[in-house]
Amino acid sequence: MKPEEKHVRRCAVLGSPIAHSLSPVLHRAAYAELGLPWRYDAFDVGEEGLAAFLAGLDPSWRGLSLTMPLKRAVIPLCDEVAEPARLVGAVNTVLLAGGRRTGTNTDVPGMVEALRERGVRTVRHVLLVGVGATASSALAASAAMDASRVWALARDPARAQDLQRLATELGVDLRVVAWGDAAADLPARVDLAVSTVPDEAAAPVAFEVTRRAEVVFDALYDPWPTRLAQAADQAGLVVLGGLDLLVHQAALQVEQMTGKTPAPVAAMRAAGEHALRSRAG
Repeated sequence: MKPEEKHVRRCAVLGSPIAHSLSPVLHRAAYAELGLPWRYDAFDVGEEGLAAFLAGLDPSWRGLSLTMPLKRAVIPLCDEVAEPARLVGAVNTVLLAGGRRTGTNTDVPGMVEALRERGVRTVRHVLLVGVGATASSALAASAAMDASRVWALARDPARAQDLQRLATELGVDLRVVAWGDAAADLPARVDLAVSTVPDEAAAPVAFEVTRRAEVVFDALYDPWPTRLAQAADQAGLVVLGGLDLLVHQAALQVEQMTGKTPAPVAAMRAAGEHALRSRAG
């Protein structure tokens, strides 16, 4: 380490692949706005290399953001797993202090904060498109916003077992609906629909989703807008995208890693939007 870097604090995002990640853009924008001389990098790390990477960190490190395929793999490598990470079985943030690793999850509260920013504070009936890991975070966020009944559209209903277990723990009535039964088995109205599947997968059910929902939250951010988001916008619905989630979960990471509050959400969003325009252009 160079002498001038001796007191620099370090954070990074880990995953594989990682080149697409917007996390460095968002975190660096926050550091600049907060006047922190911190470093934030991206490292391509798979499950097999995670333990060695963690073991090699020195005391200058303060936190890690984790993306696929590491959100579950990191759990046994943490000294402590806090809520809601334990609940959803996914750690997207590791806080490093005093030689200890604390795993937590900012995806769940990040989704809640993104919705609150748009004036959505309570939801009762929710539709999930997909039943994977992101759907679990969306289910936990919905429960935190007082959801009592949730429908989940599944291409393979057998894959909904983890989601069903989570719903039971949360005290939420979850009904899994097969993809082909959407028209007949979904409710007439829901407060919120959250899509957690690829754009091409959501497109065939976009009509059924948008004619039922008041708010549509598509977890994708690149490419944007998705076909579902376009359909929701044309229907006059409130539309949120993956960048909303990414910014708010990153803002919570910044606060937890640096101890500085509040995180500069506006600056982070502007940096993210600029980066996405640059990619598209």
